[in-house]
Amino acid sequence: MPGTLLLDSEGLSKLYRKDRAVMALVQAASEEGVRVVTSAMTTLEADYERIHPARIKWVLSRVDVHDVTKESTDQAAALLRGNRLHGHKYAIDAAFAVIARTAPQPATVLTADPEDLTLLCGPAVEVVKV
Repeated sequence: MPGTLLLDSEGLSKLYRKDRAVMALVQAASEEGVRVVTSAMTTLEADYERIHPARIKWVLSRVDVHDVTKESTDQAAALLRGNRLHGHKYAIDAAFAVIARTAPQPATVLTADPEDLTLLCGPAVEVVKV
């Protein structure tokens, strides 16, 4: 079954912390053959202060971590310009949105910030608050 479940920093943080709801969504996605994805920048942004490094390594071994490239940052900059946004507050979200927009559909994003990502991801991507 095609499709992608994308974890932004809060989704990834909750997976690190073994949040039952996020773990269930990720498990169900995996069982259905849906890819579970995040970005390399998101791994930096996620809360890992109290998480054992082995847990982080294990979680990330089960998630497709997409690189943020020059091409993707150019696309993210265009998204920001197109939505009249700028600055570091939106930079990681824009890079993440580029990955979500190009992911195999249907694509669903788990986030704590649905307003910004809904705007940046566009109507083709479902954005769910966690």
